Amino acid sequence: MNILFFLTPKNDVSFIYEDFTLRQVLEKMENNSYTAVPIISRQGEYIGTLTEGDLLWGIKNQYNLDLKKAENVKIADLPRHVDILPVDVSANVKDVIAKTLEQNFVPVIDDRGIFIGIITRKSIIRYFYDRLEALDNVQ
Repeated sequence: MNILFFLTPKNDVSFIYEDFTLRQVLEKMENNSYTAVPIISRQGEYIGTLTEGDLLWGIKNQYNLDLKKAENVKIADLPRHVDILPVDVSANVKDVIAKTLEQNFVPVIDDRGIFIGIITRKSIIRYFYDRLEALDNVQ
């Protein structure tokens, strides 16, 4: 099975650019209730994933919780504790499923390293749930 079956395309994914400021990211995450968002370059390359914890500890440790200073901090300058590694578009479905056991989504990149979307844990669970439902209806 091709992993693209599970893909939420980039145009349907909320992400941030690496040159967004700390304040922009805080507002985007708060307005959308996100706990993690992919970071991409202006050229579309996947950079990493930013979590609420990264924001919290970065603000605490580097900027003394000063939101005025946060207006000038580029998100690329904020250290990330754990990075969610992307999978290549040709990855094995089994490997993608294994990654979703540990994280809510898996970023997907093309052969050039360009971010094309994410595969969510929800989409994988939905797929298998629908298969179980179909089996129950047959019996």
